This record gives sequence, structure tokens and C-alpha cells, in this order.
Amino acid sequence: MSEGEGAATAVTRDIRQVMAALPHRYPMLLVDRVSELVVDERITAIKAVTINESFFQGHFPGRPIMPGVLIVEALAQAAGVLAVESLGLAGSGKLVYFMAIDGAKFRTPVEPGCLLELKVSFVQKRSSVCKFAGQAFVDGKLAAEANFTAMIADPPKA
Repeated sequence: MSEGEGAATAVTRDIRQVMAALPHRYPMLLVDRVSELVVDERITAIKAVTINESFFQGHFPGRPIMPGVLIVEALAQAAGVLAVESLGLAGSGKLVYFMAIDGAKFRTPVEPGCLLELKVSFVQKRSSVCKFAGQAFVDGKLAAEANFTAMIADPPKA
């Protein structure tokens, strides 16, 4: 990307803005901030992985590692923020649901004390179904990757 390209549309989001875009809350909120969001294109988000995460109590005692499914969930939540922002759904109550996960690969363990960098981009965007490509990095090293499909829908009626 050349200097200045996309700069006019790149934005950041703090935890309050992330929580406004996603319905997830502790302990399932896995995005702490957005360091770059380019509407209709891509997002880079951060998850600070701490020893206080509840899953580390059992995965694994003596060698805590973030479960791969939660890394994919973190990527999906970043994609949810991207979709909500790109489709103008903030405040609409719409939810982003997983439909498919393809090609998930786990390259390196994610341990407490690291910053998990989540990079997700649109592969295809429609009003109700979106496809994404995601990668998770630790210290610039690829930790996990997956392609996934999500649908935008109304929440279940209570």
C-alpha cells in the first residue's frame, strides 16, 4: 500500500466502541481494541492475552495455551466489528453468526502475556452473508489462520 492510500478511511476503536459493535461480554469478548479499520476492506484488532483468562485454568495447567477455537472466535469477532461498521449496522441489534470455517491452521502456540494481533479482510461482502480471510499474529509471527463465512441476522426473539 502506498503512503496515504486508505489513510483517509482508516480509523481506530477503543474497548467501549468495540463493545458497542459486538454483543459479546466477559468472558467471551476477545477483542480489546481496533488499531486499524478500513471500511469495506479490512480490520486489525488486538487481544491482550493474560494469565487471568479463565480457559488457562484447564488448558493446560503448567503450560497455558490459548485454545485454537478461541483464536478463531477472536478473528470472527474482529470480522464482526468490520461487518457492523462496513454495513452500517451499529445500533441495529443485528448479530453476526458463523456459518462456516475453512482451512483453519494453527502455527504457533498463543501464551499468556502476548498481544494477539488479528487481521481480517473481506473476501466477499453482501447484505446478509459475508466471507472473510483472517490471520492471527504474535510478535509478527503467524500463529493461526482461517477463512470463514458469517451471516447477518436478527437476534432470536425472547
